[in-house]
Amino acid sequence: MPRDDRILLGIVGAAHGVRGEVRIKSYTAEPMALAGYGALTDDSGRAIEIARARSAKGDMLVAKIKGVDDRSAAEALNGTRLYIERDRLPAPDADEFYHADLIGLLAETPDGAALGTVTAVEDHGAGDILDIAPADGAPTLMIPFTQAAVPLVDIAGGRIVVDPPEEIAGEEEGA
Repeated sequence: MPRDDRILLGIVGAAHGVRGEVRIKSYTAEPMALAGYGALTDDSGRAIEIARARSAKGDMLVAKIKGVDDRSAAEALNGTRLYIERDRLPAPDADEFYHADLIGLLAETPDGAALGTVTAVEDHGAGDILDIAPADGAPTLMIPFTQAAVPLVDIAGGRIVVDPPEEIAGEEEGA
């Protein structure tokens, strides 16, 4: 299954102060790592480089972008997505996956029945959750991304095997 050759690492948020700093939501495991990747690109391919950054609350950074020197220029970046070329990222360790690699995979049960397609990977504080959209348009399934619930991830094969926890499997049967 073809994948985009860029990975989303963060999104620029609101301006911070009057000297051109911005808030950035980082999608890296360590938020400050975002500043160490060098030039990033936006949706149009324009280079954006973080000159300096400091940690803010949670997964946020306050950063100075090269060439952005006032609040107006910082405000113009609000909502800008920051990407990196995939080949600049380190290879994930065994049993680690980039979220971008999971999105688009087909989800099936251990006996091969189709469940749908992974549309998102979310984390609301208790661990990663896979959103799986059934092909029939039924409501999205939310499956914990754990070894027990997802015993097989086959990136090359374009699929995952999902063994839903009892409480989720019970909901499906009662639906």
